[in-house]
Amino acid sequence: MDREKSKAYINGEDEEQEDEKMEEFFALIRNFKEARDRRRNELKQMETKTMKGENKVRRLNNNEQPSWVPSFEWADFNEEIEFRKPPIIYPTPNNGDDDDKKKQQQHDEEDDALDLKLTL
Repeated sequence: MDREKSKAYINGEDEEQEDEKMEEFFALIRNFKEARDRRRNELKQMETKTMKGENKVRRLNNNEQPSWVPSFEWADFNEEIEFRKPPIIYPTPNNGDDDDKKKQQQHDEEDDALDLKLTL
């Protein structure tokens, strides 16, 4: 079998078939890309046409005056705000440092006092 393959391969029959298959494959890919590009161009053209139409409609609408113009009066800001609940007051954080500070202060005060004990 190997001899038959090698003979056919030498003759170039398989190479020609492979070349034809490759050319067919690349032709399909080229056709696919061309179809894709044509579709993209069609979509872009359709989009630009619709955008031009929308711009015309917008220009027509821009000439009209708005139906409602918001305005604010000083009285709008004078009203008192009523809250549903009283504001939450958070306690100051306590990391236990206060106890250590108190002990340290007491110890420092004891050290600062005069030692009146007389020893022999």
